Amino acid sequence: MLQPRTICATVVLLGATLVTAAVPAVAVPATATAATTACPTGWGSADKSATAATTTSVTAVRTGRHDCYDRMVVDVPGAARSDLGYSVRYVDRLYQDGSGRHIPVAGGAVLEVRVTAPAYDPETGAATYPARAGGALPGVDLSGYRSFRDARFAGSFEGETQLGLGVRGRLPFRVLQLDGRLVIDVAHTWTAAR
Repeated sequence: MLQPRTICATVVLLGATLVTAAVPAVAVPATATAATTACPTGWGSADKSATAATTTSVTAVRTGRHDCYDRMVVDVPGAARSDLGYSVRYVDRLYQDGSGRHIPVAGGAVLEVRVTAPAYDPETGAATYPARAGGALPGVDLSGYRSFRDARFAGSFEGETQLGLGVRGRLPFRVLQLDGRLVIDVAHTWTAAR
């Protein structure tokens, strides 16, 4: 036989279950659905440069997409970071060193990227990076990029390699010297969130 206490406890639990089931579901705000990514700021769009030089040759240029920026990497395998000199700046038009020939670069703004490393073997003059002056960078597909619009090879002259990077607009950028490569990041926006 059931004790009055047991019956009372059963009724209370049953009542609590019915009340819970009868309360309509309430929508909870979606706080975790689209978390805003904090993006770095303070890069600016002023000219950036470092004085150094290497005879180690450029062998490749590649790009990548990130949450806050688009990235270009110039590979100079074997070069120490302290030997990678560069000049990166916005220009109205890109002109090839030596000839002065205008190299058209698509986009709202053009970054001229100069790396003080040849794109040829200094001993033989043979090309180490298979690009043609004025042509698109080999193997670089900028489909789906937020900042990058075009990437052109201007040439390699007197130990310096010159590239044109077409971007959506005059956006902030940074340059990183790493062992064996030079990295150029162009932010997607001027604000701190993407």
